[in-house]
Amino acid sequence: MKAPAPGVWTARVLTLFPQMFPGPLGMSLTGRALERGLWALEPIDIRDFAFDRHRSVDAPPAGGGPGMVMRPDVVAAAIDHADAGLSREEWPIIYLSPRGRRFDQAMARRLAACRGATLLCGRFEGVDQRVLDARGVEEVSLGDFVLTGGEIPAMALIDATVRLIPRVLGNAESTQEESFSSGLLEHPQYTRPTEWEGRAIPEVLLSGHHAKIAAWRRAQSERLTKERRPDLWRALSEGSADPEGEAELSDAKTSAATGGQKKDER
Repeated sequence: MKAPAPGVWTARVLTLFPQMFPGPLGMSLTGRALERGLWALEPIDIRDFAFDRHRSVDAPPAGGGPGMVMRPDVVAAAIDHADAGLSREEWPIIYLSPRGRRFDQAMARRLAACRGATLLCGRFEGVDQRVLDARGVEEVSLGDFVLTGGEIPAMALIDATVRLIPRVLGNAESTQEESFSSGLLEHPQYTRPTEWEGRAIPEVLLSGHHAKIAAWRRAQSERLTKERRPDLWRALSEGSADPEGEAELSDAKTSAATGGQKKDER
């Protein structure tokens, strides 16, 4: 695997379905940024590293049970091929798994500051634990739900990270006022026409008084956070939130699995 281009954030995706990429990542702002070379995408087919003519990548789970498990030797060969030879701080390897640390805006900022990331997309009943331990793979979850594989979560993680790369959005201020950037949910947004179906834009937003507008937006963000995400509000109130993304994230692999979920699909 060639070294990433200097200064270009690169996503290497280990998957059984490389044809799924770029998919939505090739559209709109991320797609234009990809074409302009502001970031790079390298899908890698895990089956290329199988050891038999059938390109087998899985085997029955040790101890019995339903389904199949992705083999450590095949997955390790794919990871070693993708490994940029950098420290994990500069180039993390992430396995999309529901028992991992919950992905959030702070993690997106941390990844955007790296040189790139390798994303392992699981299938079947998951990946042999030994390769995750041996290769220092982080486990990251998008939420408490089950999908058929890690490709869609990988796309979401890449999208959330790439949009933080300079010049991708074109307006750096837009990332500073959105949900989670300050630990709060984003305030409501309005635009023309001034009145629509009997509903008017709040007068303060038309006042031209920037201090009052800022205060109104802050109050709305606090209200929405209290109502919809009391967990975030409690964390902020207790001083345990990390809106600037400076908390230590090295415990990503130690998060407990949620009950009854498979371990490969996010």
